[in-house]
Amino acid sequence: MSLIDQVLASPAFERTRDFWRRYKVNRIGVVGLILLVFFVGIAFSAPYIAPHDPWKMSNNIFLPPLKEGNWILGTDDLGRDILSGIVHGIRTSLFVGASAVACSAVIGILVGSIAGYFGGKVDDLFMRVTEFFQVIPRFFLAIVLVAFLGPSIWNLVTVIAVVTWPVTARLTRAEFLTLKERDFVMAARALGDYERTIIFREILPNGISPVIVNSSLEVATVILLEAALSFLGFGDPTMMSLGYMIYNSQRFLRLAWWMAFFPGLVMSLVILSTNMVGDALNEAMNPRLRERSI
Repeated sequence: MSLIDQVLASPAFERTRDFWRRYKVNRIGVVGLILLVFFVGIAFSAPYIAPHDPWKMSNNIFLPPLKEGNWILGTDDLGRDILSGIVHGIRTSLFVGASAVACSAVIGILVGSIAGYFGGKVDDLFMRVTEFFQVIPRFFLAIVLVAFLGPSIWNLVTVIAVVTWPVTARLTRAEFLTLKERDFVMAARALGDYERTIIFREILPNGISPVIVNSSLEVATVILLEAALSFLGFGDPTMMSLGYMIYNSQRFLRLAWWMAFFPGLVMSLVILSTNMVGDALNEAMNPRLRERSI
């Protein structure tokens, strides 16, 4: 049997094919996935496809879209290319979104799994800490933390991860409370497996689906949060972002509508595509909704 035949016959490939069969039933999810892949491709190739340096100024200020071939979407008040800014802004938004959600998921999974598995005083302590972060509005907490740490891309990722992990922690805890008394967990305990093995090899793989779905939906929220922080001047001043472009355009809405319209449109499409993918993942991975996907 060739390597390709072995891969095609493997259980992992069968599970992947079964998942894709359920996912593709949702046509909106497929459209969202195509859009998201398109934006990810732009993000990875931003330095190569952007017509100009997004920060480079010129004498062609407030140039309307399609006025000249070199400035397809026009220029801003400093003569910077709008299209180049959008291309690099997509890169920044997706980087912050993916990185912050990944860090948030790691924190939430660790807190939720420990709290749900051990219970008792450990659970009470971890949940009180979780509730402390939940009762404070995340946007205002993010502003305070960024103002304290300083406006840089990694500080943005850290701050957003800190304010968004509680939801993942509660989801993970709920799954652990449901699964830790199942027969396969009891069997692992009877065999003398270490607790970390039971947590990360037995329970977590069986309860990770809601976390994945929540993380995919959280990407849109994180992108919007990063744009809001950049709009208020708390973004990384060395990296072009869609939020900064919208912030810079507010003074010139009547004079140069394109400065706000195109970055806002692209941001809406990025957020919409991640939400569509998240909804489709929910239908494909949620056992209660699988009948709709068949």
